[in-house]
Amino acid sequence: QVQLVESGGGLVQSGGSLRLSCAASGFTFSGYHIKWYRQAPGKERSWVATTDIFGSTAYGDSVKGRFTISRDNAKNTAYLQMNSLKPEDTAVYYCKADRSTSVYWGQGTQVTVSS
Repeated sequence: QVQLVESGGGLVQSGGSLRLSCAASGFTFSGYHIKWYRQAPGKERSWVATTDIFGSTAYGDSVKGRFTISRDNAKNTAYLQMNSLKPEDTAVYYCKADRSTSVYWGQGTQVTVSS
């Protein structure tokens, strides 16, 4: 059974940090690109960051320099380290694993940043 389970969300003050985890099972994690997305209330889901199967990373402009995506293939887990958090980072954060036409999503974890 394929699963992606996000964890690590919560309530943090502006300027604080959180580390999100995305634990995978049921598929060959190392063969999939891993992406983080977020969806704020009343807004569309938007891309945050990617780590591909080669370990290369990419970031959206709004999080560049503050967030760091990483993966540990031995643990079948991806991470999103979020520093210098701002109230506008408040959203549900989702991880996605994709390869060709195969796509898996997690259920999301809530991040709330208070001002």
